[in-house]
Order: sequence, then structure tokens, then C-alpha cells
Amino acid sequence: MVFSKISQVAHYAPNQVVSNDDLAKIMDTSDDWIVSRTGIKQRHISKTESTSDLAGHVALKLLEKAKLDASEIDFIIVATVTPDSMMPSTAALVQAKIGAQNAFVFDLTAACSGFIFALATADKLIASGLYRKGLIIGAETFSKTVDWSDRSTAVLFGDGAGGVLLEASDKKHFLAESLNSDGSRGEGLTSGKIGLSSPFSEMTESDPFVKMDGRAIFDFAIRDVSKSIKKLIADLGIDAEELDYLFLHQANIRILDKMAKKIGVSREKFPANMMHYGNTSAASIPILLSESLDNGMIKLDGSQTILLSGFGGGLTWGSLIVKI
Repeated sequence: MVFSKISQVAHYAPNQVVSNDDLAKIMDTSDDWIVSRTGIKQRHISKTESTSDLAGHVALKLLEKAKLDASEIDFIIVATVTPDSMMPSTAALVQAKIGAQNAFVFDLTAACSGFIFALATADKLIASGLYRKGLIIGAETFSKTVDWSDRSTAVLFGDGAGGVLLEASDKKHFLAESLNSDGSRGEGLTSGKIGLSSPFSEMTESDPFVKMDGRAIFDFAIRDVSKSIKKLIADLGIDAEELDYLFLHQANIRILDKMAKKIGVSREKFPANMMHYGNTSAASIPILLSESLDNGMIKLDGSQTILLSGFGGGLTWGSLIVKI
């Protein structure tokens, strides 16, 4: 039987850093106001790079780390809600950038859960026995969907990309999975609405900007996502404290604080970096994972058990328990 394993991790962010004080120059906000509500101190904002550029940097880093040629990659999945375009897909643009001519590629749209959904999908592709190596990348230039006059959302988001190389293995590394969606609550977090505009249609309004019911999304994360994570851990038959680390979507430091209590795991097991990146949607978990490898927190030697969990627009939420 064929299984899959995460063999490499990498991330990339634009060079330009925008601090809370920088935002205070263009809108009615302050560093204290933002930090006290979110934990965010700065974010990376692209000057010239698109989503495919950010993802392309990650893809090249993964290949370099693994000492692979791009021709050896079987598939590329890019999780994003801020693509360069709908056609071609961002994944197709990444394929062209790195010369992965033998790969099939596609984008996956599940907002802040996108990387988890993509990684779960990639695991099944490799388990089929048909494919051996895949790049799974979460990448966003969320700055292009933000209404920079709306401080309730403008202070939250940043640009960046992170990803993993997933390879075939003879040992099981993906131990448990829970993927969930609830479209009936989808209006709580929206962006990129495209209205009808043909001469044969009744015109409807387009709205490119992200809109969020902050309280509803906060409560959803604390209530539904925590409950889902607790069930996943229980169903696997382990104690929550047996997890080495829990890598959760980096939306708000207060969400992590409350979820740690709800799940019953020491807060020290929840790494955080939203203070430096803001909310990078589908990119947040792989960026955090990559930084944790760089600082020695994770080893990639199969000795650690971690939980990955994303949650956001759709509504969507999903978690994986993985040996890494």
C-alpha cells in the first residue's frame, strides 16, 4: 500500500513590510488598537509580485531543498482565493515558471482552509499509486482584495506563500482527517463577487473587496472548529497532549488563546506568527510550518505528531493529524 509524507517545507513573502504605524497614516487606527484586538504588528504587502510569483518562489525552494528536477513533479495544487486570473490557473502559471512539464495542475478554492483541503486531496492522489511527487502550495496576494478605507478588514490581511513537497512513502504519515463546509453561513466572509453583466441579463452588482462579519467568524472558530478538532483527536484514540504541536490558521491571537483552552492543550503547543504576517489565508499554515522547520521546532524526521487546522470563508474548516 502506498502512503504519502511531507518531505520538504518552504515559504516566501514579499520584501515590503507594512507596520501598524504605517496603516495609521492612511486610516483611523493605531498600533495599540490593532495589536490588542488581533495580535498583528505588521504584514508583508506585494509591490510588484503576483500570487503566481510568490507561489513560484516556494516551488523553486522546494525543488532546491529536495534536489529534484521540475520534470519529476507529478502534480501541483495551489490553494488560493486571490489568483492572478481564473484562466489560466495560478498553478498553471507556477508550472510554466518552474518548467514542470510533466505535472498536471489546478487551483483549489477553500479560503483559509485551502491548504488543508489541498493537502488532503494530494494525499489521496499519491495513495492511488498513480503519482509519486506533488507540490502543494498556499499562496495569496490578499492586498488586492482589501478595501484600504475599511479598517475592520484592512488591518488584518497580508501577502505570502508557503508549501510542501509531498512524496510517496511505505509508512503511514497522515493519521486522521476532518474536512467540513457550511455554505449556509457563507455570507459571513466574502470576496470577489462577480455580477451578471451580459446584454441578455439583469445586471447585478460586483464587489471585489473582502467583507467579514468579524464576530460571527470569531465565534465560528471558537465553537465549531474547536469541537471538530476535539472530535478528530478523540476518534484517533489519542490524548490531546500527545500532539507535539498544533499549527492553526493564523487569523487572530485571541482565537488561538481561546481554542487552546477549548481543546485542552497547553498554549505553548500553538505556534504563532500572525504578528509578523497578518492573516495570509491559505498561505498561513505552510508559512508557519516552514518557519518552525527553520527554527528547529519541527524536524521532518517522522518523530513528531502534529495537527494542522484551517478555517474561514465558505464557511470551511478542516484538520489533519500528521506524522512529520
